Amino acid sequence: MTIFLTGYMASGKTTLGRALARATGRPFYDLDFYIEQRFRRKVSEIFAERGEGEFRRMESEMLREIGELDDVIISCGGGTPCHNDNMAYMNERGMTLWLDAPVDVIVRRLLVAKTKRPITARYSREELPDFVAKHLSERMPYYSQARLRVDASDLESREAIDNSVRQLYPYLSLSFKTTCGGSI
Repeated sequence: MTIFLTGYMASGKTTLGRALARATGRPFYDLDFYIEQRFRRKVSEIFAERGEGEFRRMESEMLREIGELDDVIISCGGGTPCHNDNMAYMNERGMTLWLDAPVDVIVRRLLVAKTKRPITARYSREELPDFVAKHLSERMPYYSQARLRVDASDLESREAIDNSVRQLYPYLSLSFKTTCGGSI
């Protein structure tokens, strides 16, 4: 079964995806990184040079390319589920997880990594919470279509991440290559 991790930027998709991959021995793909490798351009460059519409077309094509692999874990970009029937595709193809984190947690994480997120660089510390809340609200109808909602507010320590992986085990029917430990 393919596992798709969805959610807003800085919700912890890559962090949890890598942890799930380590625990299960499955290949992990970060969709944005996959796109950058395939097209030898940063996502921000593709956006700037070709526009969002063309980027979203390319993103959907690459999602379907790696989404056809079996037993992989895919971390999707924050906007991936919101375009080109991608959420329907992911729900048909595998298990979708929505990593849901509150606005204040997302803002704190974005501020720490502000140089890595060009979309947020134009907003001041004071403006960022309103931008995130509005943007997140627009995307909520797509994220909420995921088969499983995961509380992603505490994916910041190794212990919290490992605990989240353990909690997902019964929902994902996964075989873990290492024992994750006791009951949940």
